[in-house]
Amino acid sequence: MKVLDLDLFDGHYYIKRNTIVEQIQFNNRTFYAKFERINEPLTPLLFEQHQNRQYSIAAPLLKNNHTNYLLIEYKGDEHKRFQHLVKHLFKTLNITDYHIYQGKDIERLQVFIRVEQLTLEKADSQLKTLSNALKEKMTKKWKCLPSITLPEAYNIVTLPYNRL
Repeated sequence: MKVLDLDLFDGHYYIKRNTIVEQIQFNNRTFYAKFERINEPLTPLLFEQHQNRQYSIAAPLLKNNHTNYLLIEYKGDEHKRFQHLVKHLFKTLNITDYHIYQGKDIERLQVFIRVEQLTLEKADSQLKTLSNALKEKMTKKWKCLPSITLPEAYNIVTLPYNRL
């Protein structure tokens, strides 16, 4: 599935509902999912409806316990500072294959880092390293996905709205 410049896994997508659609037991924790899994490919019409904010659509980050993207999603009032910090950090670490998008609102940034079929464990490890480097310069107001601490139905990303 091609969304803006991203090649996300297709086959299914998730749509946000107003109520809890599933209760998930994972690692002695209970998760309450508001995103319902739809076992069909995402259509251009649905993506357009997402862009027009009629629906919130999400895509899976994992397929067979592997990912093609590492995601850092920031939500806070220092989004411009975070964007510059990420660019500087990535330049320092020679990370060149990444894209920054605006999420649902102006204070939400989504940083997608392209990787080649990483296992969930390796992805989680790399994201912890990046997150720790960012924490040295800024208060943590971001989450990293995919994560080994979350069930598969939570290792999803709401589709971005605009490329920055």
